Amino acid sequence: MAPPAPPPAPASEDAPSPEGLGAQLRSLGTTYWLANAMEMLERLAYYGLRTVLPIYMVLAVEEGGPQFSHLQKATVFFWWAAVQSFVPILSGGFADRFGYKRTVGVSIGIKVAGYLLMAWAVELGLAVSGGASAGVPGHPAVLGSFLAGSLLLALGTATFKPGLQGIIATQIRPGNASLAWSVFYQLVNLGGFLGPLLAGVLRVLDWRYVFLSCALIVSLNYFLLLTFAEPDRPRAEGPAPGVWTTLTRSAEGILEPRLFAFLATFSGFWAMFYQLFDLLPNYIDDWVDSRDLFAGFVTPLFALAGSSPPEGWGGQVPQEMMINLNSGLIMIFAFAVGFWTGKIRSMTAMIAGIVVSAGGIYSLGLHTSGAWILLSIGVFSLGEMMASPTKIRYFSAIAPPDKKALYLGYINATSGIGWSLGSLLAGSLYEEGGDKVALARRHLIERMGASPDEVAAIPKTEVLGALAARLELSPDAAQALLHQTWQPQQIWWWFTAIGLVSMAGLVAFDQITRRAGPREAWALTAVTALVTGICYGWPIGLWFGAHMALRELIGGPRVARLVLAEAALGVLWSLRPGA
Repeated sequence: MAPPAPPPAPASEDAPSPEGLGAQLRSLGTTYWLANAMEMLERLAYYGLRTVLPIYMVLAVEEGGPQFSHLQKATVFFWWAAVQSFVPILSGGFADRFGYKRTVGVSIGIKVAGYLLMAWAVELGLAVSGGASAGVPGHPAVLGSFLAGSLLLALGTATFKPGLQGIIATQIRPGNASLAWSVFYQLVNLGGFLGPLLAGVLRVLDWRYVFLSCALIVSLNYFLLLTFAEPDRPRAEGPAPGVWTTLTRSAEGILEPRLFAFLATFSGFWAMFYQLFDLLPNYIDDWVDSRDLFAGFVTPLFALAGSSPPEGWGGQVPQEMMINLNSGLIMIFAFAVGFWTGKIRSMTAMIAGIVVSAGGIYSLGLHTSGAWILLSIGVFSLGEMMASPTKIRYFSAIAPPDKKALYLGYINATSGIGWSLGSLLAGSLYEEGGDKVALARRHLIERMGASPDEVAAIPKTEVLGALAARLELSPDAAQALLHQTWQPQQIWWWFTAIGLVSMAGLVAFDQITRRAGPREAWALTAVTALVTGICYGWPIGLWFGAHMALRELIGGPRVARLVLAEAALGVLWSLRPGA
């Protein structure tokens, strides 16, 4: 079978809808709403964990955490991103072949196993290491156990999405596509909004309760899965292909020049996006002073309910509550923004959304007050509402009827590129120039002449206090001095630049594809190599450019097999002893 056809000019689902809001809502059937409810529960569990997980991963061993370094945290998120984002390219094809409901059912069980393994990763690491991991920050046995759980969760999510979104795609039509995907995105964020609220309460009681509650919540989807029949879906003619054929066709499909160029170029948005959940929690926990927000808004809000904020908050607003503004705003306004973006071209909406999001990311580094950080999150959220759901409409529009889930699986590749490569960049930058404890140790050694061995022996929970004592300052004053000296906010300007380069690449992509010249594939190759090289480093840019060029020279099937071989070698290399 030939690879998926090049994305055409904006298709019917990408055209402005002439129908009114009420007519579009009435056209959405029961199965559509049940599938959305399942997605909401899955997101409730997922984001309930994700918004607090960066804090848990670096939590001191004295406080019951694994105390991973930010480089170890980045490694976990790199592989998490790779599995969660790239497996749907393959599992989407299997969902089309084996059935959407069956795919979703299997994925739920995998996710439950992942949550449970992560819950007991420290204890499993202790057992595997024969007790050697006890009290050791970031011990390899604990890291391996935690990584295994995160990869199971990623795999479950990767197989859940194409099946679930395939069900939804069978329930919509061109006249309601923009609104239907925006409602879907809004309900995703309803789950995303409720999850952190639950996790914020449970982690004060016991971190393990967060993991266990997520496993229970996602299990509820088994009951909803029994309430509707497998939707009718178009099927390709002829015998079903084998596993290897499915894999190579999926890999070949993504290498189509327009598709591959779009996925790589748009990835800069996702490199920015995922720092909201992977990096901002640590940045808020380290540097942001939300006492103004706590006194002026949170305390009066609790007083209206005849209560007071938990003492465990220590007069600060927990980071998960602040970041939850993102889901809250999208839950309220995605409906309206989606209705508006349905009246303009998808590409125009995505470009504008990246510009607005980049402004929000940049402003995160301008001030450390809680109120300012909330404003920045709000600006970013507006851009996200413009850009993210619109890409689903674009991809659903270009998908062949019998490959809806496969093409919807391709969506995850653009976030996978940005999330995985952005995680490695963020981990390196924050470990060296952002983490408060790491900078306090560095300040003690480089500015105050302390012995590296002496500083390394200080427990993580006592480093800032030791620095404050040496400086004869309060802990707050010592923190302010660290911020002024080492400028950790600069990390946000790196990701702003990535977002703007991505936007420029999308503008170039739009111009090249609209002209549809005879050398379009080579022009897209150059743009893709340039954008990814600037964003992630020139070796990455050369890899993208070389594989796109090879496709033109030796054909898609050969390059697809090469990519699969490279992926297999990369996995084996990462599993080598001492990796």
